[in-house]
Amino acid sequence: MEIIIGKTAGFCYGVERAIEGAKKELEDDNKKVYCLGEIVHNKEVVKDLENRRIQFIEDISEIKEKNSKTIIRAHGIPENIYQECKEKDINIVDYTCPNVLKIHEIAKDYNKKGYYIVLVGAKNHPENIGTISFCGKKMSVIEKIEDVENAIQEIKESGKNKCLVIAQTTYHLEKFKKIKEKLQENLKDIELEIKNTICMATELRQKETEKISKMVDEMIIIGGKNSSNTRKLFEIAKQNCKKAICIETKDEIVLDDIKDCKKIGIMAGASTPEDSIVGVTKIIENI
Repeated sequence: MEIIIGKTAGFCYGVERAIEGAKKELEDDNKKVYCLGEIVHNKEVVKDLENRRIQFIEDISEIKEKNSKTIIRAHGIPENIYQECKEKDINIVDYTCPNVLKIHEIAKDYNKKGYYIVLVGAKNHPENIGTISFCGKKMSVIEKIEDVENAIQEIKESGKNKCLVIAQTTYHLEKFKKIKEKLQENLKDIELEIKNTICMATELRQKETEKISKMVDEMIIIGGKNSSNTRKLFEIAKQNCKKAICIETKDEIVLDDIKDCKKIGIMAGASTPEDSIVGVTKIIENI
């Protein structure tokens, strides 16, 4: 049995930066360390940091100790939370992914310039909740191609003659291209500026997943069930391979389903630790 492991599988730069940064904050034993939301979408990673004494919270009202540090996770936070932390004298350590921070700056800048802003991505994803806060009131969110018509109508009714289009860092590249084309076709009277803000790591991972999934009998995607980028990889794998599964840990592998495969492909989401990839690989190698 041949196993093909994606070269881009596992932690991306932004995730690794956040996790290693969080561990560094624990070096000061005298301070309580909080993290606002899951640092990344992976239960194994969160559990490990909890065991190291980081307390994960959903709201800054849960911060009870003044002499403490609060980590801002890789997905970032809304603009108003920064202000609240400042007003309440909460010591924050910002590990928002630099690519996400760049999108915040773009949205903020174009909002000031009077642009209508379209964000392509999942409305309730933590990254986008933060980004939306920088876009201003005149904006729309497009989650899927079916949402484009409503967005076009909202843009035309806004009275704005210029529009910026940006994307969630982990959005599906091919879907973004289709949405872009549809907007261009229907907004010819609008000054349209489109910025592909899908991060390079996401693009490379999606392209490699497509390539490998066309070469194998079964594709295994490893990552958190609530991870946006992992779900996108699974979608791509299913489109190109007859058998594709998405698992969080090696315990979810059903050996009978893969024992007759000659070639198996493995890809992992941006929040998946190396240990998870190694664990899955070893089980397959032992068949």
